[in-house]
Amino acid sequence: MLEQLPTFDLAIIHCGEVLTLSGASECPKRRAELADVGLIRDGVIGISGEKIAWVGSETSYRQLGRAKREIDAGGKVVMPGLVDSHTHAVFAGSREGEWEEKMRGASYLEILKKGGGILRTVDATREASPEDLLNLAKETLKKMLSYGTTTVEIKSGYGLDLKNELKILNVIQRLKDETPLDVVATFLGAHAIPKEYLNNSDSYIDLVIGMLPEAKDHAQFCDVFCEEGAFSASQTRRVLEQAVKLGFQVKLHAGEFSDQGAVRLAAEFAAVSVDHLDVIHECEIPLLIESGAVGVLLPGVSHFLRMKEPPPVRALIEVGVPVALASDFNPGSCPSFSMQEMIHLAVRNFNLSASEAISAATINAAHGLGMASSVGSLEVGKQADLLLLDIDHYEQLPYYFGMNHVDKVIKNGKIVYS
Repeated sequence: MLEQLPTFDLAIIHCGEVLTLSGASECPKRRAELADVGLIRDGVIGISGEKIAWVGSETSYRQLGRAKREIDAGGKVVMPGLVDSHTHAVFAGSREGEWEEKMRGASYLEILKKGGGILRTVDATREASPEDLLNLAKETLKKMLSYGTTTVEIKSGYGLDLKNELKILNVIQRLKDETPLDVVATFLGAHAIPKEYLNNSDSYIDLVIGMLPEAKDHAQFCDVFCEEGAFSASQTRRVLEQAVKLGFQVKLHAGEFSDQGAVRLAAEFAAVSVDHLDVIHECEIPLLIESGAVGVLLPGVSHFLRMKEPPPVRALIEVGVPVALASDFNPGSCPSFSMQEMIHLAVRNFNLSASEAISAATINAAHGLGMASSVGSLEVGKQADLLLLDIDHYEQLPYYFGMNHVDKVIKNGKIVYS
């Protein structure tokens, strides 16, 4: 005998395919689990208030009753809202001129050494008012939402002094309050060496450590760009030691261009995620597994910077590293916020299947933010964050690339984009 439905207010009916991504709220998907999207054909999602109240088949729903209100999905694919766990979405200025330099062969680090790259964005961001930054970022998050991102992490790191880092973190806080998205803040004071400290990076690390107490009131995570031309492993350690004492959770930029030992630090400091991993020594992969950190892959960066070799994605998956996808939206190495495009690039360039890429962009990405208990899958009790995609089968999401497949976005049980 079928159980009676819980009382709910809204049902999404006639879903051609429902991707629940269920069963991984406590632990991220690994190995073969990554390919399981929890598919229900001809499904229904029941919503009560802001939460998911029921998930099942159309047949069961019709036998058990109706909701107060229904939305007919018309055979569309329904899936969880996308989770972008690595962005730099608060900044001013643009750097399309540097892209021309890159196309002529200049490397990311060469441009940085000349005072361009991150430092150019720092100059523009320091000059911008808080209201200017807020309005720019609001427009960005509005577009992100229209492309299906319902949860986003945003890093500071374009201020590089206490006044401007706090300015950025305050803008991120206002984005939490003034936009529909769930917004997670990360302090990235150690993003680059500012011009005034170019010959004395250790003194700048002292300054970053001094920023930590005030930044803690505004950010959940602390991140460091551990990389050639940025910060060494020993400098990264100094920041993380103090950050952990203050109660920050740890994220790390690791192995974007070279292996500086950041994976070892991630294991030591129990990082929630280790991001980039384009360059990682084979001997460090077991450390990544032991740490429990999510390996966040950023295919937009590899694509935009025309990196010669992709990260060892299949090797990471096969040994049990839980991988996620993120955009790394920023003005220099990935000026794209479309997580749909990141899914396409992960399939095209990283050899993921469509199902693996979708898992990596939803439930595993939620684990990369410590939010898997509330977002990233369509399960009873979780936030009703879901997308209606104007495609017939979920494999078409990466297949038909360069376009927006979103028909509707539902956030906390309400339509926020249609």
